[in-house]
Amino acid sequence: MGIDKQSDIAANIQIGPTDQGMVRIYIEAEGGIELPLDFDPEEAEEIAEELMAAAEAARGMSSGAKPKPKRK
Repeated sequence: MGIDKQSDIAANIQIGPTDQGMVRIYIEAEGGIELPLDFDPEEAEEIAEELMAAAEAARGMSSGAKPKPKRK
């Protein structure tokens, strides 16, 4: 599966600080999969920026923007 393919897998995500000064992204998926991912604050900010950029790109794709008509 690629990053741009639909998936039927359901998962829960939680994000918060750890007691060690890290930012944890915790993913729990079907089948008992638990995936704690810890990042230093700078890495977490980079991830947040990537999420914002991806959201903006997705918003542009789903807005139904029609191509400009060709001039004659």
